[in-house]
Amino acid sequence: METAMSDIKIIMKETYSKLVTFKRKENRESFNKELLKVLPQIYRYVSKRLNSAVANGKLNKGMFNPSDFTDQLFIEVYDNIDDIKSENELHVFLFKKVDELLEDSLVEEEFDHVFFDNIDTYSKPEWDAMEENYTQDGDGDFLLLEELDDSSLDKTNYTLNHVFITDEEKKLADKLDASLDKERIYNHIQLVLDKMNLPMRTVFELFTNEGLTTEEIADIRKTTLDQVEELLASARLLLKNSFEKRFLIDSN
Repeated sequence: METAMSDIKIIMKETYSKLVTFKRKENRESFNKELLKVLPQIYRYVSKRLNSAVANGKLNKGMFNPSDFTDQLFIEVYDNIDDIKSENELHVFLFKKVDELLEDSLVEEEFDHVFFDNIDTYSKPEWDAMEENYTQDGDGDFLLLEELDDSSLDKTNYTLNHVFITDEEKKLADKLDASLDKERIYNHIQLVLDKMNLPMRTVFELFTNEGLTTEEIADIRKTTLDQVEELLASARLLLKNSFEKRFLIDSN
C-alpha cells in the first residue's frame, strides 16, 4: 500500500509539471491526455461512493456512471491550473472538485443506528448473510473506463492496520490476520463502512485508500481538522468493535 501511495505521488508530480506546460502552450489535447494518467485514483473513489449509495438504497443502479463526475474534471483543472501551485494542491483539488459534484447529486446518507445498536446480537450466519447481500447488491457495479488502469481497483487496499493502530490492538489484528484472508477483510470493512454516515465513511476512505492527510481531508470536506480526526477515530472504533463482535467472540 505504501508503495502504491508513493507511485501516485510521483505520477502526480510529473503530471502537474506537464499540465502547467501544456496549459501555457494552450495545448488542450495533450493537457487532457496527461490528466488522464491520474484519474484512475479519482475514478475509483467515485466508484466506491456510487457503490455505497446503491448498496444503501440511496441510488438506483444505472442512474449515474463514475465518468459523469470525472469528465467534468478536465474542464475544472484546465480552467484552474494557474491557481494550483503544487502537485499536492492538484491532488487535493481533484478530490475537492469531484466531492462537490457528488454532493450535488447524491442524497446525504444517515447513520445506520439499527445496525450498530444491534452489533452485539448478530450471529455468524447473520453477518455472513449481510456480507453476501452487500457483495451482490452494491460492490463492484462500477468499473474503470477501459483506458484507465484497472489495477487501481485492487480490493486489498483495506488492511487491519487501518483499523487496529495501537500496540494492544495489533495483538487482536494478529489473531484476525491468522484466520482471515485479504478479500474477507476487505468485504467486512466495506460492509461496515456502508453502514456509517457519509462524512465518517468518506474521511476513513480518503485517509486509508487515498493517502491524504487529515489536514488535506479537512480542506476537501470543508470542515475543521478536529472534526476530521474525530470522524476518523469514530470510524476506526466502529470497525474495530465489529471485527471483535464478528470474529473474536466465541458466541458468534
